[in-house]
Amino acid sequence: MIEQLNSFFSTLSGMVWGVPVLALLVGTGIILTVRLRGLQVRKLLYALGMMFGNHDDEPGDISHFQALMTALAATIGTGNIIGVATAIYWGGPGALFWMWLAAFFGMATKYGEGILAVKYRVQDEHGEMNGGPMYYLELGLKQKWLGVAFAAFACIAALGTGNMIQANAIAGNLKALGIEPIWSGMVCGIATAAVILGGVKRIGKITSYIVPSMAFVYILGCLIILFRFSSQVPQAFAMILDGAFNGTAASGGFAGAAVMLAIRKGISRGVFSNEAGLGTAPIAAAAAKTKEPVEQALVSMTGTFIDTICVCTLTGLVLIVTGVWNSGAEVVTMTGNAFSIGMPGKWGGFIVSFGLIFFAYSTILGWGYYGEKCFEYLFGIKAVLPYRILWIILVPVGAVAKLDLLWNASDCFNGMMIIPNLIGLIGLSGVIVSETNKYLDKLKKNRTP
Repeated sequence: MIEQLNSFFSTLSGMVWGVPVLALLVGTGIILTVRLRGLQVRKLLYALGMMFGNHDDEPGDISHFQALMTALAATIGTGNIIGVATAIYWGGPGALFWMWLAAFFGMATKYGEGILAVKYRVQDEHGEMNGGPMYYLELGLKQKWLGVAFAAFACIAALGTGNMIQANAIAGNLKALGIEPIWSGMVCGIATAAVILGGVKRIGKITSYIVPSMAFVYILGCLIILFRFSSQVPQAFAMILDGAFNGTAASGGFAGAAVMLAIRKGISRGVFSNEAGLGTAPIAAAAAKTKEPVEQALVSMTGTFIDTICVCTLTGLVLIVTGVWNSGAEVVTMTGNAFSIGMPGKWGGFIVSFGLIFFAYSTILGWGYYGEKCFEYLFGIKAVLPYRILWIILVPVGAVAKLDLLWNASDCFNGMMIIPNLIGLIGLSGVIVSETNKYLDKLKKNRTP
């Protein structure tokens, strides 16, 4: 029975993440990019400065920065370390180019999600802000059934992708250090409880420490390796561009990849990494302290830039310059091997292993908030505490369980979240453009002497 279910979800996952959905994802980003006249380029520097703004006197639960870190907590992690390795393993160096392209248009998608999240958010009985696709599908698009569908898919995906799979990754890394999964699972469960039970304010506070700290250490490690292999960096970029349009011939332990495979793996792994279009990040964006939907949308947009354009690019370059990408190494060990080659002593492996542990833990926190808000939308505020308790219990369960079936099932529901969310973004694209023009006009008037 388990094998049949696993086969069913594996087949369904291939269909859900097929070319039509990937085309819809990129197509939505292209539509918004054109209608917003390339806002992700024109306002990127302004957006990066906006994330540190102080809006304590405005409605919301957490700061712009904390909302961004909560969203990044759920994205920076296995997608940046293992996801990039997966894309290059199957699609060659050219897959990285298509990750960039997906991220470029994904920035416009993430921006649109941020505007709608704040514009259509509501306040619950405890005074917390609730928002995200379920609310803009119901209140903006007037299609509650789509909001219910999104929330249901997200609740199921959260328990797998955001909880048990992450706990399993933490346990796997610590087992290599001699710590049994049952003990690492229990400790991780206690650490999760200490944060999750405090709600979004505590999640925002903790992730605002963990995410920047670990991202800084990981990025620094990448830069050290690229400096040591600096003579090979220009060739790496040449391989990326050539592989993107001509495919990559077989070499070393690499089987070769056609252009179509590079495109598919690059786009799908890019979405897996930055979650643009998935509909999760706007749930965190809705909690930000702001009166202006555009301000938080701009901050949300920077998440895709940081996650994919910066962190994924560095990972990809490290894999290429160290030669690990075509060494025949297994996907799960590729990035660790590259860091071990690129850095002296055991520092490289240490950075990757502990980076995965802390990134996975922060993902549990970020997705815990996403799942909670979707659960509250479906069943009301009284369901929040039971959901938090279930979330905490599943952490040690995930640490010791075999998760092949859960991987495939979660992958399906992740993909199924995309469809109602993109329907909302396309249907409400006029609202996104209108809110943007209104804010930019006001900004221009305020700057005019």
